Amino acid sequence: MQKALAPEISTWPDAEPQLIGSRCTDCTATTFPAQPRCPRCSGANTSETLLPRRGTVIAWTTQGFPPGAPYKGPTGKNFVPFGVGLVELTDDTGPVIRVEGRLTENDPAKLRFGMDVELTMIPFTTDEEDPDNPVDVVTFAFQPI
Repeated sequence: MQKALAPEISTWPDAEPQLIGSRCTDCTATTFPAQPRCPRCSGANTSETLLPRRGTVIAWTTQGFPPGAPYKGPTGKNFVPFGVGLVELTDDTGPVIRVEGRLTENDPAKLRFGMDVELTMIPFTTDEEDPDNPVDVVTFAFQPI
């Protein structure tokens, strides 16, 4: 069995999941995750919008140690370094929004600026609240295409 780390931010378990953002109908600003008020104009006229699945890496780094709280993923010997990227999601009209997220690639020799990526879901940790029925927890990430 699987569950999403943050089920409210994506359409997973759709076969081709999308992140859920919001768009302001007053100033057209797009945000992720979805917000009830616009951070640009402070307006309350926002509506949920599905974000594009593809984009371009515009900045990246690797995370070589477990993040601080409220991180709930693997630590100690179970921790595996991971790539983190700022991805500019685009659609047919051009850039839509920049989203920070995990990258499926963690080898600095294979990461590059301008790399095309696509949204995917990856294993994050295992919820063992019920030891007889562990649940795999997944989160979003961007994979090279």
